[in-house]
Amino acid sequence: MELIKSSFRESLKVLDDFRNNRTNLRKIWDASEIILQSLRAGGKIISFGNGGSMCDAMHFAEELTGRYRENRLPIAAIAVSDSSHITCISNDYGFTEIFSRFIEAHGKPHDVVLAISTSGDSVNVIKACKVAHKIGLKVIALTGKTGGKLAGLADIEIRVSHDGYSDRIQEVHIVIIHILVELIEKGLIQK
Repeated sequence: MELIKSSFRESLKVLDDFRNNRTNLRKIWDASEIILQSLRAGGKIISFGNGGSMCDAMHFAEELTGRYRENRLPIAAIAVSDSSHITCISNDYGFTEIFSRFIEAHGKPHDVVLAISTSGDSVNVIKACKVAHKIGLKVIALTGKTGGKLAGLADIEIRVSHDGYSDRIQEVHIVIIHILVELIEKGLIQK
């Protein structure tokens, strides 16, 4: 029982530390505004990450193409999660290319990428963000710890500054994702 209580205490502390920093709240708002501008201009959101972060990227995209809290038209979002794409690119070019090749193929003016990496040092995520900037896409990054190399590549970096295990960072990332989806949904319905 103590392990369960301890896990809840740690999780709540990481979430409280994040939400009590007003800069973090501002960055979430600013990220939603960039995404809304993109969508209103005919753009889409491309999300990606590795492991649990890929699951979060997929969750983000499906909440937008489906529905979150409101009945509304689908919102243009796609997660880089197609197993045939990932295995093809990994086999032919290497794992570091899986996201960047997708961005090169599908990224268009007005698109935004949501890059998710708890360490901020995932080489394939970093490469994709460099490619995104090269073709003129905005980059929003969800990171953790110190932000890693990804911090300097994002137009907006939303960092969960936690030095412990990545699971606590991912727990806050999913809260951020749900807030972003709600802001996007409300922003598009009000227009």
